[in-house]
Amino acid sequence: MESGLYVVATPIGNLGDITSRALAVLTAADIVAAEDTRHTARLLQHFSITATLLAYHEHSGERAQARILECIAAGGVVALVSDAGTPLISDPGYRLVRDAQDAGHRVIPLPGPCAAIAALSASGLPTDRFLFEGFLPAKAGARARRLQDLAAESATLVFYEAPHRVAETLQDMVTAFGDQREALLARELSKTFETLKRAPLVDLAGFVAADSNQQRGEIVLAVSGQRGRDEALTPDVTRMLLRLAEELPAKRASAVVADLTGLRKKALYDYLLGQKG
Repeated sequence: MESGLYVVATPIGNLGDITSRALAVLTAADIVAAEDTRHTARLLQHFSITATLLAYHEHSGERAQARILECIAAGGVVALVSDAGTPLISDPGYRLVRDAQDAGHRVIPLPGPCAAIAALSASGLPTDRFLFEGFLPAKAGARARRLQDLAAESATLVFYEAPHRVAETLQDMVTAFGDQREALLARELSKTFETLKRAPLVDLAGFVAADSNQQRGEIVLAVSGQRGRDEALTPDVTRMLLRLAEELPAKRASAVVADLTGLRKKALYDYLLGQKG
């Protein structure tokens, strides 16, 4: 196997989701760099893999990273894994990847499970554009401000949330986004007590508040973006657009107004074409 840093996705719950390629890399690795070596040891034991484990997480010092890079420089294979899912998605590791690349080493991604993508695929929400926010701030004030900043976003929003905060976060979302914004609770994906429930935020918040079982395990929240934003061509906007179109080509006029208003250029351009027609 070629020397390098292999970024290996591991199951988020069901061990049957591991790929044959991931097993081959974990078996061949000189070092398996793991977020939690105890957790990864159980995974390796299940598949009868013996490997040298090295703790690598956000609090790891330079010594751990130096050991990884030295191993690769000597022609070794290092597998980077997180506790579950795809490494570097709300997990540490990007500095290691950058340093490995800067040193001229190969970085090889092994695609596999990711809770955010799994939740989106079964959400019933628009997936042509989505914004992954990871974990919201733990403190209520900072969380509320961040949600307010996202209230006008038209893309589907995807969050990870701790079980002990999910009920409070859903209430904060009702306040920031409105009670009828559609959302999804995806809990314990691929595990025995998997939950997938799509509903208006107010109903979803009530569902979680009424059932303590929904406040346990690994949780993904997906929230639909603000709808109608692209069609919000107010009289002021259309007047500005039409006036600019008298002096500029339609595409340029649309780009200027999009920059000033935050509306999509395509919606503005389509409006101008309609007026011309």
